[in-house]
Amino acid sequence: MATLAGRKLPVTGTDGADLRIDLAGAGLGGAWVSVTWHDAGSGGIARLLLSAVSDDGVSAPLAEEPLGGDAFAWTGRLPPGVAALRLTALSRTDPFALRDLAIRRRGRLGIVARAGTRQPSLTAQAVTWRLLGLKVRARGMIARALAHRAETGYAAWIARFDRLTAAERSRIRAEIAGWEAPPLISVLMPVHDPDPRVLEAAIRSVRGQLYPAWELCIADDASTDPRIPRLIARHAAEEPRIRTVRRPENGHIARATNEALGLAGGAYAAFLDHDDLLSENALFEVARAVRADPELALIYSDEDKVDRRGRRFEPHFKSGYDRELLWTQNYVNHLCVVRTDALRRLGGLRPGFEGSQDHDLLLRLTEGLDASRVRHIPKVLYHWRAAAGSGTFSDRALARAEEARLRALTEIAARKGARAERGPEGFNRLVRPLPAPAPLVSVVIPTRDRAELLGVVLDGLFARTDYPALEVIVVDNGSTEPATRDLFARHAGDPRLRVLPAPGPFNFSELSNRGAAAARGTILLFLNNDIEVLEPGWLTELVAIASDPEIGAVGAKLLYPDGTIQHGGIVLGIGGIAGHSHLGLPGSAPGYFARMVLSQEVSAVTGACLAMRAAVFSEVGGFDAAHLAVAFNDVDLCLKIRAAGYRIVWTPHARLVHHESKSRGAEDTPEKRARFEAESRVMRERWEPVLRADPYYNPNLSRAAAHYRL
Repeated sequence: MATLAGRKLPVTGTDGADLRIDLAGAGLGGAWVSVTWHDAGSGGIARLLLSAVSDDGVSAPLAEEPLGGDAFAWTGRLPPGVAALRLTALSRTDPFALRDLAIRRRGRLGIVARAGTRQPSLTAQAVTWRLLGLKVRARGMIARALAHRAETGYAAWIARFDRLTAAERSRIRAEIAGWEAPPLISVLMPVHDPDPRVLEAAIRSVRGQLYPAWELCIADDASTDPRIPRLIARHAAEEPRIRTVRRPENGHIARATNEALGLAGGAYAAFLDHDDLLSENALFEVARAVRADPELALIYSDEDKVDRRGRRFEPHFKSGYDRELLWTQNYVNHLCVVRTDALRRLGGLRPGFEGSQDHDLLLRLTEGLDASRVRHIPKVLYHWRAAAGSGTFSDRALARAEEARLRALTEIAARKGARAERGPEGFNRLVRPLPAPAPLVSVVIPTRDRAELLGVVLDGLFARTDYPALEVIVVDNGSTEPATRDLFARHAGDPRLRVLPAPGPFNFSELSNRGAAAARGTILLFLNNDIEVLEPGWLTELVAIASDPEIGAVGAKLLYPDGTIQHGGIVLGIGGIAGHSHLGLPGSAPGYFARMVLSQEVSAVTGACLAMRAAVFSEVGGFDAAHLAVAFNDVDLCLKIRAAGYRIVWTPHARLVHHESKSRGAEDTPEKRARFEAESRVMRERWEPVLRADPYYNPNLSRAAAHYRL
């Protein structure tokens, strides 16, 4: 139901997929309003896109704010010609469940007061401009102040978004009651001499599940503490869904888990360590995902740690399925749920990989697995105990765990013709082979004068890069300075360099397309004229990855001259469109769960250093010179590449310095700002649902900046 001042509004469409709320005759054009609604079961994660639709059919997205639980709101000024509100599902597999949408008019004083609590200085500027009669500028500032979102600490986040109310528990139970044949989930628990108190808590966390179709399969791996078998026997006597087996001798975690698997009768198997905890809705969320897509082979969730006092800390808000990252680290970890038949087909966990037995399993399971059969649930469903004396299997021998992890990847790499080696922070690194012979790389560099910058790039390519086969196409956008002519003259005898004249207004997309059309190489490398080479092997790394037929584009780790990170991959939705990951972090810092030192998939990489096969560039139509002359053309290109079915990779093993925008300047004139706003509108109209749901950036994290904060 949708209401305005208690009056029902006409609603048409399909609930959970696409709804339209008719505002004709409501007199809301240009009005300041608050729109509030509930999305039952969302847990504060946006599952719908709210847009204002004008009389002429133009749609403007309205960025929601989670209020806690399942409540959301948007406060701002509706477009003058607004005719309707549209609600569109962001995911086909996770539809929204709209409840109680209400629109309330807001007075000027209330709006200013609300904006002032969020960004006081910006609100004060807005009031000043309004008093001077500049209404449009004042409105824009107020809208920006209202859109400000404060970051929060983990304890505050838990209180606001991760507490189930009695009403929510009732809703979950009612939903389950309406399911036909709910899937049975077998929880596998290997046990060996934990503190009885933490084992008690672990078992209780299963018995307290809101979802009833589970069984707990416990394999006691020859515990020496007599209290452990007694505790297990007591729970088994009280609860018929608990099945147990006791091993006659200690066989370690892989064998014990496989014994538990032998007891399992469920279609899916969930892994639970003997000292950890499941959230009470964990198995419900898993079953819900399975019901939405019965073909899933792997489901995983976010996780955190819990200390002996029950304090939760160090949450890991994970990426969606990222094959590249999984090769390097077991970011999936907990909660991990696997199809039981697939688990048995693989032979379960492999003895001899202790410490990394779960990572080994995931590498074998996902080898050749279609990404559509993996589902990430962006909710904290697992609490990993970090208390001394809990007896965890995996922390006893770090070196042995690292060795096992590397050995597991070595098997996968060998089948790809690649090699595995120890990477940063003790994680893995997959090194792809360079094709033989090395493919010709066409380096496309748009430029206009600034010979002092371009000279550094050319010196880096010709003298400090060890790649054997490259040509450089400098697309000259009307250079006039003598220093530039002198630079070209110095390199005139080098057959690797061609200068392609391209006078006219600056259009990065058009210049890059021209360079690509003139290129002879099978690999294209788009490079800014303000890039500085740091190490000789950077181009070999990019070409090896770009040559992989599954990969559509690859980007490098770019640093500012002061050594801080300028580009760690692009995250969609930051600042409304897109932004750089870990911007400004020290270049040597590992980043969020080591993300800045490990290769990974991303939604986009910057055009300042972007390598791809020429065939892929041609397939997707190159850069959009007509609509995205300067901004977001690289993001648009990458989204077209992903839509064509390719993956995009960012690698930290190719590092360069980027003197960002030194040659072009900042967006600091009215003309440049107007062009930027126009290109922003193009991106929103073309990609808005994608921009709001970057699969590689957890939806619980802030969109103000890609610093991986709540």
